[in-house]
Amino acid sequence: MDKATTIVVTGAAGFIGSCLVSFLNQSGYNNLFLVDDFSDNEKEANLAGKKFLQKVEREVFFDWLETRKPFINFIYHIGARTDTTEFDYSVHEHLNVDYSKKIWNYCAANNVPLVYASSAATYGSGEMGYSDDESLINNLKPLNPYGVSKNEFDKWALRQAQDKNSMNTKTPPSYAGLKFFNVYGPNEYHKGRMASVIFHSYHQIKQNGFVKLFKSHKEGFKDGEQLRDFIYVKDVISICYWFLENWSMHKQFPSGIFNVGTGVARTFNDLVKATFAGLDEDARIKYIDMPEDIRNTYQYYTRAEMQKIQNAGYTKKLYSLEEGVNDYVRNYLSPKKYY
Repeated sequence: MDKATTIVVTGAAGFIGSCLVSFLNQSGYNNLFLVDDFSDNEKEANLAGKKFLQKVEREVFFDWLETRKPFINFIYHIGARTDTTEFDYSVHEHLNVDYSKKIWNYCAANNVPLVYASSAATYGSGEMGYSDDESLINNLKPLNPYGVSKNEFDKWALRQAQDKNSMNTKTPPSYAGLKFFNVYGPNEYHKGRMASVIFHSYHQIKQNGFVKLFKSHKEGFKDGEQLRDFIYVKDVISICYWFLENWSMHKQFPSGIFNVGTGVARTFNDLVKATFAGLDEDARIKYIDMPEDIRNTYQYYTRAEMQKIQNAGYTKKLYSLEEGVNDYVRNYLSPKKYY
């Protein structure tokens, strides 16, 4: 695709969105429209030094599209309400379902390819496994309103795609919903409680010399042995970019819903040990009770099945947990740098 390509990135001031903007700049793409709620001053540093055409406030974006009628070649819809402790579903429904439908419909009406962020939270407790087989999506049981909202949009998007021969439905020329697993890395400084365990571990080490991890409240799991598929943000944005590359070369990319993880489940103990190693220190861990408000909805195991995206053609080697954490700690957290 020509480097003059015009790309929209929603959620552009956030964690993954701002890293994607930086990667696009590094790859020669500067004609970017950045969409977000830019009122959060803590996120301003995420976009410092980035190249783009214009910032557009999230709530006026569709009016802006209608009045300005910009020519747009590609949309990354990364923006969402991601707080898993927000239990008012109407908040998630507005931003994660209704807003996403408007993005989809714009792409369909204007022949714009779309890559959007879904979430591994759609899998709930994992009783049905972690396969991105689309025939399973209607049966998934997310554990919180955030996961429900992400799954509701996935289901809606699939209905549009399956009904694409109907006169009443339209789809983008290509689309991909990406189920992000446990993403960590630079530019999450603003996320507070929702930042990665690595981020919190690093600061606990600096402040206290040890890291607090949740005790297990489930039989079969020892303290700190809860398992997650942790993926470095640099791999996430590389996968996002791969879809743009496919569109550039072929004017299409594989449409569907794809897992974005490493395919490997690692323990929180492993993660903390890797964080200490990035500081050249021995691990010191204390186990604390899990807060009551998340105890009943806590995932004890996640592991992305990655065959689908690999079969589609993404075969780049991913960072191991130790490699990713080491890069994050040494090159971003310790020097307090952004990506």
